[in-house]
Amino acid sequence: MRDGPSIVRIAALIGDHTRAEVLTALMADRALTASELAHLAGVTKPTISAHLAKLLDAGLLAVECQGRHRYFRLADRDVAQLLESMMGVAFRTGAVRLKSSPREPALRKARVCYDHLAGELGVLAYESLLRQKVLTLKDGDLQLTRKGRDWFQDFGIDVDAATAQRRPLCRTCLDWSERRQHLAGALGSALLERLQALGWVKRAKDSRVMMFTPGGERDFRVLWAG
Repeated sequence: MRDGPSIVRIAALIGDHTRAEVLTALMADRALTASELAHLAGVTKPTISAHLAKLLDAGLLAVECQGRHRYFRLADRDVAQLLESMMGVAFRTGAVRLKSSPREPALRKARVCYDHLAGELGVLAYESLLRQKVLTLKDGDLQLTRKGRDWFQDFGIDVDAATAQRRPLCRTCLDWSERRQHLAGALGSALLERLQALGWVKRAKDSRVMMFTPGGERDFRVLWAG
């Protein structure tokens, strides 16, 4: 019985090696040019142009034009969530790269998952928020508590602004390297922005790796020790 939308086209698009490399590179929520994506994927500019056209046509990518330049990014957070979920399945089933990047340990420790913190430290933060009753799970639905509203406000995050966004305030996201949950949604994004504003962490160049300063990591771990 054939129910629901067909996944064949999307699966075939993502399953191509070059297009998978493009989509993975854009998981850092950065807009990149065709030339930059061609370099990252190890293909020529004409080849990458053909792949980008297919991803745009399928609604997996969006493009922004600034002068003569065109910048590509993931179409939306749903695409990012799909890719992160697929990474989790790939990791669990042993579909790892034959040659790991030198940044692999750092990637597993802390990375950006589209617009929120993932990896070991992302999971640490989420589990602490649950333990401190800042967040609570009710029938699988993640919710911000009254105590949680005060906690985020005290940490310098505008909860009203986060609530006003046209997206879930808070939701879980399965972490592919830890195989546990981390915090996504408007609060997850706001939390990462606040950590960067405090100078505790910054994004590595041309990577999803989030690099904590020694003092920033110390303060970060103290924050979640409650």
